[in-house]
Amino acid sequence: MPEGPLPVDWQGAAIDCGACPHADRLAQGLCGPGWACVNDRYARRIERFFLLGPDLADQFLTHPYFEARAQAARAATLFRLPPLLDDPDPAVRAVAILRLPAKQALRLIHDPDRAVRIAVAHRLPPTDLHLVMRDADPAVRLVVARRAEPGALPMLARDPDPEVRACVARRIPDRWLDAFATDADPLVRRQAAERIDPARLGLFVADPDIRVRHAVAERAGRAIATRLAADEDPLIRETAAVRLAQLCEDKDA
Repeated sequence: MPEGPLPVDWQGAAIDCGACPHADRLAQGLCGPGWACVNDRYARRIERFFLLGPDLADQFLTHPYFEARAQAARAATLFRLPPLLDDPDPAVRAVAILRLPAKQALRLIHDPDRAVRIAVAHRLPPTDLHLVMRDADPAVRLVVARRAEPGALPMLARDPDPEVRACVARRIPDRWLDAFATDADPLVRRQAAERIDPARLGLFVADPDIRVRHAVAERAGRAIATRLAADEDPLIRETAAVRLAQLCEDKDA
């Protein structure tokens, strides 16, 4: 069943199955116009062609259309991929990085394209992630925050991007969470409040954001829960009351 745009080749011309050197695959159900075709410019049809015929991928690593090269690189023989690290298209370079041994990623840590550097951050071993920890693009640094060893995360605790800091707050060792009590972003502070040792929740009890105080109320000890039971917000008061009831039940159990 055809899907997506009308099937045309990468230059916008009509596709001629009869002129294709792989026309014999049509009768075998291994390709077809509008759903699986290496000559199409629609990426999903090219991808499907190589899913059905991975043995042909090596032949298309130098194809003039970048999408054909990129999709072929996903299925090609591994030892044929190193030249693609110098491909003019970033999508091709990114695919090559993701498939080649991790040490190859070092070659492209300063690639001008963010998609390639994101691929690099995914492939580098944790011991080398410090090399891209100060990348200009927050998406690269976010991958680092997700993959780095917890002991290395303090280096990203003051990252300018709040999504990166929130990821750090989810993974950093507990002893570093105090620093997030003054973070400019309430969602970062909430992440810290959800993880910090309950004995130090007092750092967040007066937070101006209801989401942070709610996280505190859910985990608070008796003293802090009692304080939040008088909070100005009814949701916080209700959550604190529930928490106090839980603490009573645990004491009586």
